[in-house]
Amino acid sequence: MLNCIIIDDEELARALLKSYVDKLNFLTCKGEFENPLEALSLLKNENIDVIFLDIQMPQLRGTDFAKLVPAQTRIIFTTAYSEYALDGFELNAVDYLLKPITFERFLTAVNKVNSTVEVSQNTSQTITIKSGYDLHKVKFEDIQYIKSDSEYVTFYTENGKIMAYQSLKSLEESLPPSQFMRVHRSYIINKAKVTGLKGRDLVIAATKIPVSDSYYEHVKETLFK
Repeated sequence: MLNCIIIDDEELARALLKSYVDKLNFLTCKGEFENPLEALSLLKNENIDVIFLDIQMPQLRGTDFAKLVPAQTRIIFTTAYSEYALDGFELNAVDYLLKPITFERFLTAVNKVNSTVEVSQNTSQTITIKSGYDLHKVKFEDIQYIKSDSEYVTFYTENGKIMAYQSLKSLEESLPPSQFMRVHRSYIINKAKVTGLKGRDLVIAATKIPVSDSYYEHVKETLFK
């Protein structure tokens, strides 16, 4: 199942795309937005696989908004202006749909997303972290723990820290549970990096990670059998 959102300042365009989404049993629309900035909160708290994103909007151009979304979120640009196609593909968009959009063309674009997500889930041992305008490809095994601070998260790795605009909840849903676990409302840890438990704190690379009461028994049973 793929989660998507639709961002377009034209109501009719949003309605058309939503009707196409509703025809597919593997695609779920989590929201429709006229103003792209209103979608940022949802992107921070939900795991969104694909955004249908209009390019020419009065509040913020889609090509500029695309730089703000999590790196793992696929983008399909939609526009009535063919001259924007190059901008879209330079931002590594999965596809570019020229209005008026037919269902057949829509389905082709969605199937591209579906195939890339399946490949990523089956073969990837890395995560791509978007920090500002930079992209960092980090191996799961190099992540020690992740700490949430307001609207941002910080990845603590073998090679230093990386800050990203993302919620801990969406990360928890995207990271493999065989390697990572939530231990606190502000922390996700790499199970393999834990070297001890002191009181209510896990020890990772000489750093103490607090464990919430609600997670404590599960942490002990999982990591210290």
